Amino acid sequence: MRKRMVAASAFLGVLCMLPVFQRINTPEHVTAEEHGNENDHGKTSESGYVGIGIDTSLRIEAGSRIAVVSKSDDGQFWDMVKAGMEAAVADVNEAYGFSKDDQITMSFEGPSDERDVETQINTIDAVIAENPTVLVLSVGDMDSCQPQIETAKENGIPVLLFDSSVADTGMVDAYCGTDNKEVGRLGARHMIDALGGNGKVVVFAPQEKTLSAKDRVDAFLEEIASEKGIQVIDVVYGDQVEDMGTAMAEELTDHPDLSGVFCSNAVTAEQYLNLDKEENMADPKMIGVDATSRQQEAVRSGAEEGIISQNPYQMGYKTMWMAICASDPGWDEYGLEDMLAPMWIDASNIDSEECKEYIYY
Repeated sequence: MRKRMVAASAFLGVLCMLPVFQRINTPEHVTAEEHGNENDHGKTSESGYVGIGIDTSLRIEAGSRIAVVSKSDDGQFWDMVKAGMEAAVADVNEAYGFSKDDQITMSFEGPSDERDVETQINTIDAVIAENPTVLVLSVGDMDSCQPQIETAKENGIPVLLFDSSVADTGMVDAYCGTDNKEVGRLGARHMIDALGGNGKVVVFAPQEKTLSAKDRVDAFLEEIASEKGIQVIDVVYGDQVEDMGTAMAEELTDHPDLSGVFCSNAVTAEQYLNLDKEENMADPKMIGVDATSRQQEAVRSGAEEGIISQNPYQMGYKTMWMAICASDPGWDEYGLEDMLAPMWIDASNIDSEECKEYIYY
């Protein structure tokens, strides 16, 4: 990211130190005290997520419109991201006493299919034309949105990314997402354990041009290469084959001695779990990503070794808090990055308290 980066542990501290500047001919920027709200400084979210407080001393733009364009709006992961964002908006409005026209508002749009990059770009174009206060993106193709980001910046609209970034981050003001390289590394380590250090493995991934997917696959391959007895015989991307289900079935048929399968996101994991297995197919150990209801069921039944899961609610909440803070005129003096740690979930801990925020509903 450009400019100064801060670690996740320092995230709130840096936000609290944001300098205050006043823009001319822009909507009013107020602290909660200036708005007449007596809520305590550092109010904790009442939405159930207590990992971040609402700092009421920051100069938030009353009536800010936050436009979110996700790489998809379909699935439990995205539902939970959106819920976290909505909770952050509600908490800020309460903490600052914003009501009626002063309220912060957000929109959340995206294609139903993460591979539908064209629809996402068209949606971003339409959203920018409406001149939102802040633009928030999760990008399906890391090289596709540069003209849109440039247009937003030319019009004075801060651009924040979440979940999946772009190749050129020079005009990006902030990023919040899971440490996707750690997702890949965790997948490899648990695959090594599951196979006892020996066997053949296939990786199934969603899109080759999505940075989050690329980071997971690259890190998985790098980590598992240290185990000499394990061979990755193929990496299959969903946007490089006509039908992912058919490609999966062919891998299982062509390699009857296949020992392991790593599915690097929820879509590929569920596609794999829903395959009609035939007698002549391999029956490898499977590790997936994102603890959807289907994968929870598979872990409990033994069909899946385990899941590397994200915390989408936390991601949504923190991303929206960043976006709301971006209405501060001094925001662009800071480049912020918040990398969230993934969690390994298997039959031994799936019902534990520590995994609760990583389970999708």
